[in-house]
This record gives sequence, structure tokens and C-alpha cells, in this order.
Amino acid sequence: MENSGVVRKLLRGALRRCPWCGGRGAFFVGWYKKADHCQTCGLGWRRDDVGYELGAAAITAIITFGPLILVLGGMVAVTWPDVEVGLMFAVLGVLAVVLPLLSYGSAYLIWQALDLTMRPPTREDFAPVGGSGQSSD
Repeated sequence: MENSGVVRKLLRGALRRCPWCGGRGAFFVGWYKKADHCQTCGLGWRRDDVGYELGAAAITAIITFGPLILVLGGMVAVTWPDVEVGLMFAVLGVLAVVLPLLSYGSAYLIWQALDLTMRPPTREDFAPVGGSGQSSD
């Protein structure tokens, strides 16, 4: 079993690759449809059912709120003292809906990268490679 640094794992996750092996399209067989295991190394998608989605939701919140705060600050700075509140709400509203949809896969894989760093996988976390392993999630 190979192991790489936390930065490499995070970058792999951000690029929608398996954080452990770097395999392309590892867990996703579509934009939102997940496989049960990495198609390259066999690492299981869920290593523990307790609170896994909560960590991924926290990563999604960070990915979404960061740009929202920057855009809000930028729009206020550019339009000060006559702040266009309607335009600002429209732009921020669109971003608040679009960013989580676009970052869905990356957020889950970034969280998995953090989880792999905190709890390195064991042999039991890997499945034989080659099956479809598609999930209904």
C-alpha cells in the first residue's frame, strides 16, 4: 500500500482523483454517481458510516462560503457608497446554488483525503479491482 503526503492527497481529491492512488475517475462513474470502490486501487468509498457525509458537507461549506465572502467584499468595494443590493443578492444567490453543485465530487474526495491522512487505510479497506462497484447514491 502506497502512501503520499497530505498535500498530494488533497490535490488529488480536488481534481476528482482517488486521494490514495491518484487514479482518474476513481470513485465517480458520472458527475454525481459514485462507485463503491476506487476503480484503480480498490479503496472503499466508505470506510466508516458514522458522520462521513458531515465532513464532506463541511468541505462543501468551505468551498462555497469562501468565494461568496470574496465576491461580497469585492462587490461592496467596487460599488461603494452606492451598493447595488439587488444585483449583489442575485449574483450571490446564483453562486450559492451553483458552487455546491460543481464542487460535490471534489468536496467528498477532499474529505476522504483528510480522512486517509488521519486514519490510514488497512488491507480490509481495499476490495479486488475490476468489478463495477456502482452505488445507487
